[in-house]
Amino acid sequence: MSFRDWPIRRKLTAMLLLISGLVLLLTSAAFVAYQYWSFRQSARNSLSVRGRIIAANSTASLAFANDADAREILSALRADPHVVAAALYDKDGRLFAAYPADLTNVALPAAPGPDGYRFERGLLIGFQPVAEAASQRLGTLYVASDLEALYDTFRLSGVIGLAVIAVSLLAAYVLSSFLQGTISQPILMLAETAAAVSSRRDYSVRAPQLSGGELGVLTDTLNHMLGRIEEQDRALRESKEELRRYATELEQRVAERTRELEKSNEVLQRNAADLLAANRELDAFAYSVSHDLRAPLRSIDGFSQVLLEDYAGQLDEAGRDSLHRVRAASQRMATLIDDLLKLARISRVEMRTELVDLSGMARDIAVELQGTTPERQVEIAVAPGLEARGDRRLLQVAVENLLRNSWKYTAKQPQPRIEFGSVQVNGDRAFMVRDNGAGFDMKYADKLFGVFQRLHSEAEFEGTGVGLATVRRIITRHGGGIWAEGAVGQGATFYFTL
Repeated sequence: MSFRDWPIRRKLTAMLLLISGLVLLLTSAAFVAYQYWSFRQSARNSLSVRGRIIAANSTASLAFANDADAREILSALRADPHVVAAALYDKDGRLFAAYPADLTNVALPAAPGPDGYRFERGLLIGFQPVAEAASQRLGTLYVASDLEALYDTFRLSGVIGLAVIAVSLLAAYVLSSFLQGTISQPILMLAETAAAVSSRRDYSVRAPQLSGGELGVLTDTLNHMLGRIEEQDRALRESKEELRRYATELEQRVAERTRELEKSNEVLQRNAADLLAANRELDAFAYSVSHDLRAPLRSIDGFSQVLLEDYAGQLDEAGRDSLHRVRAASQRMATLIDDLLKLARISRVEMRTELVDLSGMARDIAVELQGTTPERQVEIAVAPGLEARGDRRLLQVAVENLLRNSWKYTAKQPQPRIEFGSVQVNGDRAFMVRDNGAGFDMKYADKLFGVFQRLHSEAEFEGTGVGLATVRRIITRHGGGIWAEGAVGQGATFYFTL
């Protein structure tokens, strides 16, 4: 079982023991570290004092080359059992005397090292100069001491530390076992109360108040919450009774409404069938109009042309002008019929949504317009990267009608310019076609997109008044909107969203 699954009593006890053990361990480590440093300093100072004493007593032996006297002086170190080796070197660095007597030369340095005392290879060693006061150096004393005293001290400190930690942890365990009850008991009572409420759904149960402080506040809060829940549960049961009554009434109303909807659906189905039949009749009528009206129009136009070509000499200027007017009217009526048929087809064509490159489409239309009227020099700026989702065929018709509209109304400008781009309108992207052409009065803006609604005479600018109506119908089918801004003589801007 992991620590998270332990009972709260065991968790509290474990936490107190861990904290106590960590504090004792850190304290012991600090004490041992200090003792280790202090002992090293003490051992170095002690060996340094002995070295200076032996060196002071050895000056005469080295001065008179009395090795027997030197060995006797070194033998005084047997009083310190931790001194493992000592030696005297003459001023030339040659071994003069050694302690103990059976010590081999291999255990001693071949030559004196730098003066001073230091720890090397598990030993405390020192090189002490031997010299008389205010005279030259006679030689060097070498002393080596083991560290058994340090190790003995560490072992004793370890035993004492472990004993202290064990006794302290035992005391902490006894104390935590006694104190944790003051914390865990109120929490356990809260847990038992919550379990009773959860299992029996008895919201009248209350937790006993066993302590003050935060746990007391928590107990009061739980009891207050249980009281609120008990009131809400009572109100909920009453509401369920009301809901059951309302549900019964609602089922009855739904059944009645269902019967009414079934009758309405039958009526809608009949209306849809009638509408489908009407659309079929409208298609048939449009087909008939497109064929039955075009034949006499072609006859009128053709015979008028024959009269102009064969009998122009027999007619005066007024007669020829009348025939020209007849031909223009018949051709205009044929164009109106074509535009009306296109407008009707746009309303019924099936939508096929895809990602459409409007920038590329506009550039292609611009090239086509410039090719049909090469004598006009019109600056057409198309913003790159404009894309939208929609029906490619319908959007082609909409963009072409808007660009042709700007092309037409910039015919009288000395430096015509047309721009196709996009702007942000109320956080949404809107596409635009802007020109510097004839423009229009904003008070007539609502008439722009009506069928046969024209703000300029045909003598000024040709057209049938169906193009913008077609554009609005296409934009509406795409769920968007279209509007225009302009001023007379200052151009116009058409905006649309998809």
